Amino acid sequence: MKKVAIIMGSDSDLPIVTPAIKQLKELGIETEVRVMSAHRTPKQASEFSESAIENGFGVLIAAAGMAAHLGGVLAASTTIPVIGIPCCAKVLDGMDAMLSTVMMPPGIPVAAVGVNAAKNAAILAAQILAVGDDELMAKLQQMRKDMAQQVMDKDMALQEKIKEI
Repeated sequence: MKKVAIIMGSDSDLPIVTPAIKQLKELGIETEVRVMSAHRTPKQASEFSESAIENGFGVLIAAAGMAAHLGGVLAASTTIPVIGIPCCAKVLDGMDAMLSTVMMPPGIPVAAVGVNAAKNAAILAAQILAVGDDELMAKLQQMRKDMAQQVMDKDMALQEKIKEI
């Protein structure tokens, strides 16, 4: 199975990406987590994405806040999918990061999840990899069934509480 790389613009993004790391591990997907900056280490970021295919990666996840150019820098140097996680910084509530992530020029796409939505980035990465992996697809299908059951269980519990009101 192909690996997933999670690249953070700063080590301060670790609490944001931790749900993605956990989700990928739960699905049995090998994950590499690194810190690279679109602005302070652009050469290293480009070199990483240039060699991503030969290093066995199938998806890159880029987590960055503020200017959030990391996803675009990575996408410019590879043809494998890049998923951006716009991170909420202390200003503008992450909208600046969201716009920087989604407003890519034609031909260099970066998929985007919601602000700080690392778990969704991991699930999207897994769905991309699962297109060619029946075992991973089965895990994702079971995860969906489990989520649905959790909602139904919560509804049943709510119905019991309402009877007591």
